[in-house]
Formats: sequence, structure tokens, C-alpha cells
Amino acid sequence: MVNTIDMKDLRHLNLFGRITKVHTRFCFMYNEAVVFCVPQQLVSKAVGGEGKNVKRISHILRKRIKIIPSPNGIKDAEKFIKAVVSPVTFKEIEVKDDELILTAGSQSKAALIGRNRRRFLEMQKIVKDFFGKEFRIV
Repeated sequence: MVNTIDMKDLRHLNLFGRITKVHTRFCFMYNEAVVFCVPQQLVSKAVGGEGKNVKRISHILRKRIKIIPSPNGIKDAEKFIKAVVSPVTFKEIEVKDDELILTAGSQSKAALIGRNRRRFLEMQKIVKDFFGKEFRIV
């Protein structure tokens, strides 16, 4: 899973734990949003009634917040990546040896790569941390 936690991530995790009463160690940035990974059964508790916890954290950090279920191994990779990149869609994910290959259409591919390959590099780091595999978009 995620290998290093810097001070900014630690502050985000502490704030998340204080507000939601759900403790997690998985937090990362993707597309200018802070993404928190919590166990599947605690997602609704973390979001709060009518999304009040998400709104409160978003207001304090002045960033968009996403709360997604954490993956249980490589079998959850497609569901996990769909949650991270939503609302952008893609066709499929294929797992080969030590590589995750994402297939997308031309519009989705452009959105997944981002300007100066910024989102692509962020996703490469996320896939490497969570699944220990290389990431490629076709």
C-alpha cells in the first residue's frame, strides 16, 4: 500500500479522523482533489449524513474531497481506479504480469493523461503504491 506519508498527508489524515471518527492511513492527491481510502463498510459513515463530513473537510482544506473504498488486492483494481478517476470513464483494465493496462477512447484518454501528463504521473504513483505494478494507458 502507500509507502510514504509526508507532513501534509499526515495533517489531512488527522483532520479526516477527527471529523469523521473513521481512521485510515491512505490519503493521496489526484487531479487537485484529496482522496481518502477507507474500508468498504465505513464509507457511508465517513461521508456522513447528506455529505456533511465531506463538505466540512472540503471547506477547511479548500480542496475537493473524495472518499472511496480501499482495494482488497489486485482483484479490486478496476473498481478502485474507476472511483479515483470518476467522472471520467474508460473501457477496461487488463492485468498482465507486472503491468496494469487501461484501455480508453480518445476523449477519455486525453482526460486521463491530463496537461503535461500530470494525471497520468499521479495515477502511475497511485498504482505503484497500492498494487506494486506499472501503469499504462492504451
